[in-house]
Amino acid sequence: MDNRDEARQFLMSRRANITPEQAGLAVSGHRRVAGLRRGEVALLADVSPEYYAKIERGNLTGVSDAVLESVARALQLDDAEREHLFDLARTANGAAQPVRKRSPKKWVARESLIRALDVIAYGPAFVRNGRMDVLATNALGRAFYDEVFDGPGKGNLARFCFLDERATSFYPAWEAAADITVSILRTEAGRDPRDKQLHDLIGELSTCSDAFRTRWGAHNVRRHGSGTKEFHHHEVGDLTLTYEGLELTAEPGLSFLIYTAEPGSPSEERLKLLASLAATAPAAAPIDGHPTTLQDR
Repeated sequence: MDNRDEARQFLMSRRANITPEQAGLAVSGHRRVAGLRRGEVALLADVSPEYYAKIERGNLTGVSDAVLESVARALQLDDAEREHLFDLARTANGAAQPVRKRSPKKWVARESLIRALDVIAYGPAFVRNGRMDVLATNALGRAFYDEVFDGPGKGNLARFCFLDERATSFYPAWEAAADITVSILRTEAGRDPRDKQLHDLIGELSTCSDAFRTRWGAHNVRRHGSGTKEFHHHEVGDLTLTYEGLELTAEPGLSFLIYTAEPGSPSEERLKLLASLAATAPAAAPIDGHPTTLQDR
């Protein structure tokens, strides 16, 4: 992924999203665009127009943290967008240097991690990487995401969202789910621009899905830490679940996510039913055949 082009497109898209009124600027006369002009961003960030033009061309080499903060404030970036900008700057300044590759070895979940998943009995729990590959689940998580593994998704949530027609039923608010999915991938691309498997996934989705390609061009990013989601599972029906996402400090780049239902709610009863169905169903095949490797999760 071209870091300069990514930075240029990201900054231009953020500038287009802020009106002069939102930025507290007085306007007069006809404007060709609704967003801010480069010179106005420079004024708000307290840098010269020439220097901001250089930044927006994608040249982040040598740009100080103080200037990045000023640009982030001028463009009213949220926390995820600010973090993305700093990730792009770190890459431009050589912070993400490639390392010598080891012989590929399939990622295997530690026994302690498997036990941590299995001890969660009342909600789907799983581990995923930044590419949205589901790497390990508890029994309820496997039943919850059965269609993700059994079909075009091949164990990847983004591929399931855009390439499996069942996703529009699984996600009642599919448009929002699709937006979030692309934002997570865009954030990961800024964090690790040299991830070949991520590049391949983006290329596949861009080729096969107009909906993905349009969203990818919006350059939206987000953190995915906690919230509430609506699902429709093909076996138990509608589910309203809250989720918590935890970063695995022992495995940088991996996230541990848990879905739970409100106690006493219909969703809790349906999760219990799904757990019962999973317990009596034939054992599912382990999550394997995955392209994930130790050095490039």
